[in-house]
Amino acid sequence: MKIATYNINGINGRLPNLLHWLSEAKPDVVCLQELKAADDRFPEQTLLDAGYYSIWQGQQSWNGVAILSRYGEIKETRRGLDDDPDDTHSRYIEAFINGIVIGCLYLPNGNPYPGPKFDYKLQWIKRLTIHAKRLMGFGLPVALIGDFNIIPTDMDTYKPEKYRNNALFRPEARKFFQSLLKQGWTDVIRKLYPEERVYTFWEYLRHAYKRDAGLRLDHFLLNEQLLGKVSGGGVDRRIRGLAHSSDHTPVWIEIQTD
Repeated sequence: MKIATYNINGINGRLPNLLHWLSEAKPDVVCLQELKAADDRFPEQTLLDAGYYSIWQGQQSWNGVAILSRYGEIKETRRGLDDDPDDTHSRYIEAFINGIVIGCLYLPNGNPYPGPKFDYKLQWIKRLTIHAKRLMGFGLPVALIGDFNIIPTDMDTYKPEKYRNNALFRPEARKFFQSLLKQGWTDVIRKLYPEERVYTFWEYLRHAYKRDAGLRLDHFLLNEQLLGKVSGGGVDRRIRGLAHSSDHTPVWIEIQTD
């Protein structure tokens, strides 16, 4: 079972790129972020024609998350996080697929720091931490997947000194990421590549992709029940080099299933 995450950065504008990658990589489950499309603009039929069922939570011009699956209709278990009824951002959707609970998330960017956007980021992370602890008690294989908008360590950026006061790299955000790991979640891409600089995002400016001036923002956090089933994983970095690409690229893992 191949599970992937991809911040598509505008699903309708980059739909040809998405379809190209789906036909080439053939993931079984895909978590998408930053749809930038209202619910009624989501390309459900086009994706179905490509072999993927979908659930989604859209938002006009901003945010938006979706889960695609080749296993048939998807059992949705949640959309959104608790503890803030005034939060209207579409940033979390969850489903039960092929025996695995999959949470697809698009964590707030938080820039500029300091300011209200960073404060919102920290509040959202607290809510995610509470829900993640609840998921730990399910006794089921669980994966939290998506664009976390957090650079966990110095190894996850080409130039740490550049990002010291960036919301992606602030100690407050990194501390929350570590608190998730202390709950028992494993950052599986880092586990697979403990000594390598693995990037999933390259800015559009200053030829960042060509210079490999990247960041690792897209993560898989797995609980113990699922971690033991991982047989591999990686980054499809070539997709970032396509014309009209997202500034992120797909990341994937493979799970051994019965």
